[in-house]
Amino acid sequence: MGTIWVVLIAVLALIAGVALGFFIARKYMMNYLKKNPPINEQMLRTMMMQMGQKPSQKKINQMMRAMNNQQTK
Repeated sequence: MGTIWVVLIAVLALIAGVALGFFIARKYMMNYLKKNPPINEQMLRTMMMQMGQKPSQKKINQMMRAMNNQQTK
């Protein structure tokens, strides 16, 4: 009877550890991406120039706003 309890407690601890680790990693990544966005204005300007477009500041601001709105949803 004692062995069953040890195995049950080990399985429950493993499940709790995996769940807790998942939520901690998720919170860390959300904060990291908020502080270091994957695309900034300079990168967007470079991408537009590579595609053959002349980027205006208005268009860059519009695209950044659209990406930020998409990220917050």
